[in-house]
Order: sequence, then structure tokens, then C-alpha cells
Amino acid sequence: MSDFYFEEEEFNTQFNGATLKRIFGLVKPHWRWVLGFVLLIGVVAVLDSVFTFISKLIIDEGIVAKDPARLKELIYLYGGLVVIQSAGVFGFIYLTGILGERVRYELRRNLFNHLQELSFSYFDKTPVGWIMSRVTSDTERIAELVTWGTLDVTWAILNLITAVTFMTIINWKLALMVFLIIPVLVFIATEFKKRIIVQYRRVRKLNSKLTGTYNENITGVRVVKALVREDRNLQEFDNLASDLYRAAYRAAWLSALFLPAVQIVAALALGAVIWYGGIQAQLGAMTIGGIQAFISYLTFMMFPIQDMARVFASMQQAIASAERVFSLADAEPDIVDRPGATDPGTIRGEIRFENVDFRYTEEGNPVLKNFNLTINPGETIALVGPTGAGKSTIVNLLCRFYEPSGGAVRVNGTDYTTLRLDAIQSRIGMVLQTPHLFTGTIRENIRYGRLNATDAEVEEAAKLAHAHDFIITLENGYDTDVGEGGNLLSVGQKQLVSLARAILAQPEWFIMDEATSSIDTVTESLIQKGMERLMENRTSVIIAHRLSTIKRADRILVIENGGISEIGSHAELMRQRGHYYNLYTNQFRQEKERMALG
Repeated sequence: MSDFYFEEEEFNTQFNGATLKRIFGLVKPHWRWVLGFVLLIGVVAVLDSVFTFISKLIIDEGIVAKDPARLKELIYLYGGLVVIQSAGVFGFIYLTGILGERVRYELRRNLFNHLQELSFSYFDKTPVGWIMSRVTSDTERIAELVTWGTLDVTWAILNLITAVTFMTIINWKLALMVFLIIPVLVFIATEFKKRIIVQYRRVRKLNSKLTGTYNENITGVRVVKALVREDRNLQEFDNLASDLYRAAYRAAWLSALFLPAVQIVAALALGAVIWYGGIQAQLGAMTIGGIQAFISYLTFMMFPIQDMARVFASMQQAIASAERVFSLADAEPDIVDRPGATDPGTIRGEIRFENVDFRYTEEGNPVLKNFNLTINPGETIALVGPTGAGKSTIVNLLCRFYEPSGGAVRVNGTDYTTLRLDAIQSRIGMVLQTPHLFTGTIRENIRYGRLNATDAEVEEAAKLAHAHDFIITLENGYDTDVGEGGNLLSVGQKQLVSLARAILAQPEWFIMDEATSSIDTVTESLIQKGMERLMENRTSVIIAHRLSTIKRADRILVIENGGISEIGSHAELMRQRGHYYNLYTNQFRQEKERMALG
């Protein structure tokens, strides 16, 4: 699998505050939910520290002072606050869960919509597995950070603030000793941050490669088995998986080392508190309850710090994921509507290629060079020629999946770049060499051509495509499930369903790209009949592999090296005895030999 796009996209290994800001910008539309759970977390965090202070009062004013009434009063207060805190915990967990689902839904929906707007060139260089990794696992990490990560950090910060506040109230000198560990913890966090984020960026990159490998091997399983590539593919997969393991191991090792480093600093601080607190107690400046509360607060502070350490490690992963998600979200389509683009209401009429040049990349070789062609309204044009000559490129330019590098394509005399994309593409019907059906029933796949079509219109389109006869022989007829990609149907059956879908769309232009190259002669005959019905009074362009299917075309173009080497009707080209004549007679001879052997 090519590493072109993987290696192309590298990110700054420094901590990116702009990325983090953009991540949390995702919750801005839901600020009411955020405010709600932050307030509830604040209540819970404050109560956590209050409980420790009440414990001090229970020891000093209830137990040590031997005051049963005060002790009973403090226990009731403690119990009442527990009920309030429990309600707060329920509230912020519920709100955080709802917020997480909203962020997850909107992020994935926006990415899905953006993917549909991107041009073909993006998908030419970006593997499907790479995209799937961003839309699934990467968005999941982002949603976790902005919800549960925010919850944990908010809870930790508020706990630290309230703990420090109560420690200062109890004994400010002892609290000052605790404050001295904060710069040490900040230094530790900063050093670990630099190293962890580099490793997690590598993990996300390798994970995307691994997902792409999964996708390619699953979708190409027939080729893998036919070529006995299992051992070789397993070796390549092992290499990728090993690289991912090593990167993940280093990231996990650094993350694991962070907590012990924090705990060692905390243990030193706890020893200092016990030593100095004991001295203060001997001098009468501290009570037993005060020392116990101080130790509890210091121990209690370690939980928020550990939570922040865990969230910090997750944040590194989320930032690495976000950089990739945002690179997808920021990808600009190459083909967009120009300012003031219009919808002419129809694209019926003359189509003209004027001195068109085209190359797929700026550095690539030209595919078309000074290409000129005029297609008359309602005319059927057939394109033949060797692989790589430019036939599919002509169709791609005609459909405006790409735009010329030079020259112009005009529709009714108007440069088609001044027209809206949907004005052109919504009026084109296509049947491809490899037909694609969507998961669902035959009826749903045909209706994809026009979503508001009735069942009667769906069946009429199938009859015109000569698909009806095979459909009604299936157990569930039009409600038969086609499987993923239509793999429960034969190639010929998928082509007939695709043709019915195109007929139902009632296109103004009809494109057929090598649609009969992989089917039997009986199905080819059925498709040919359906094509003839569809092409009536429509401008049609056919890329043909089997030349017998294009004999009735108005004009046949032989495409070679990005230009037209021959043009004319079937009879005219046969009389010329040129390249087309050789192609046709050789193919005809080969078919006769196959029939004789079969």
C-alpha cells in the first residue's frame, strides 16, 4: 500500500494550543449544558472538601471535646450534604453523557457532509481506511476529551482550590509548605507532555495505516485468495502492527511513569507535613483533628492530580486525533461553484471541448493535450482506445468531477464553470464498469435514482432496463437484500439494477463506462436493449470495451495519447481500415474462437 498520503501529512510536534482551543470550541453551541455540569461539579467538589473539614470538627469539637450534642449535629449535617452531593453526581454524569453524544453526532455528521463535498482528487490520494479512522476512532477521542475529560479536569481543579483554601484556614504555614510542590509538579507535567504527545501522534498515524490495511485486504479478499497473498499480506500487517505496538508501548511507558513521579513528590510533601505538623501540635498551634484533616487534604489532592495526569495523557491522544480530524475538515474541494454560478434549468444542447488540456496533478504527465470535440444534442458518442489513452478522463471532465487544466468545456455555448455543480451532475445518469449498489433492497437501490419515485415507477424503470424478469424470480422480488456492495447479486444483475436506477433518474446526459466488459453475452444483450431505451433523445457517451455494443453509435472516437486519432460511424471507420478496424476485427475473431472452443 502506498505511503504517499500518510507521509505527506506531518504535524508540528510542539504542543498546539490552537488545536486545543478548537477542540473545546466544539462545545460552544451547547454552552448551557456545559454550564450546568460545571456548576454541579463545583457543588460536588466543594462538598468533597467540606466533608474533610466536617471530619476535623467531629474529632475536635465532638469526640475530643466529648460533646454528644455537637457530635450529633455534625453527623446530621454530614448526612444531609451526602444526599445533596449524590444528586449533584447524578446530574453532572447525566449532562456530560448527553453533551458527549451531541458533540459526537455533530462532529461525525459534519465530517460526513464535508466528505460528500470534496472533489474526486481528494479520494484519489486518500485511502478509505485513513478516512474511516478519522471519522470513527479519532472523533471518539475528541468527544471523550471535551466531555469526560472536561469533567475530570474541572472536578480536579475545584478540588485543589477548595482543599488549598481549607488548608490555609487550618494552618497557613503548613499550607505554604504544600504550595512549594506545585512548581515541581508543573515542571514534571511539562517535561512529560513534550515526550508523550510525540509518541501519540505516531500511534495515531500508524493506527490509520493499520485501518487502511484492514480495509484493503477485506475489500480485496477475492484477489488476495486468488493470488495466494495471505502470507505476504500477513508479513506486511505484522510489520505495521509491530511498529504500532512499539509506539504505543513507549507512549504507555511514559504515561505510566508520570504517575509514580507525581506520587514520589507527594510522598515527600506528606512526610514534611507530618513532621512539621507534629511540631506544631506539640506547641499547641495544631489540633489532632487539624493534623488529620491536613493529611486527608494532602492525600485527597493526589486524586485530582492523578486524574489530571490521566486526562493529560488522553489529551495528548485527543490532540493528535484532532489534528487529523481537522485536516480532513479543512480540506478544500478542488471543484466548487464559482461566485454567481447559475442553474440554466437544462443542460440539453451542444457540448464543446475547446483546446482542453488536463493532468491529474501539477507534476503529472498531461492526459489530454489540446483536445477538441463537439457533441451535438441527442447524439450518442462512443469512446474506444487503449487503457490510459484518456477515455475516462474525458467523461470525468464532462461530468465536472475534474476541471480542465487549460482550455474550456462549454454547454450551450456557456463555460460550464459558470454553472452550478448540481445543475450539471444532478442531470447525469451513469452506469459504471464496476456497478456499486448500496446495502439494502433492490427496490431501494433503484429508487436511489429518484427518491420520491413510486413503487410503480421503480418497477417500470426495471422493465425498461430489462431487469424486471430476473428480479421477480428472486424469493423476495424487489425486496431482496443485495448485500454489501451488491455482492449477493451477479455482476450482470448489478449492472441491470444500476441501469434501472439511471433510467429512473430521467437524466439529460447518459454516461456508460465499460459497463459490459465483465458480463455474459445474454446479459450484454439485455443491457444493450435497456441502453437503447435510455439513450433515446439523450446526449450519451459510451466507453466501450466490447465494440459490438457501439455499432449503432452516431460517432465513434478512437482515443490515443490524449487525442482523437480516428472519428466516424462504425461503417465509416471500418472502411478506413485503420486502428478501429484492427480492434474490431481482432475482437470479433477472438469471440468466434471462444465460441468454437466453448
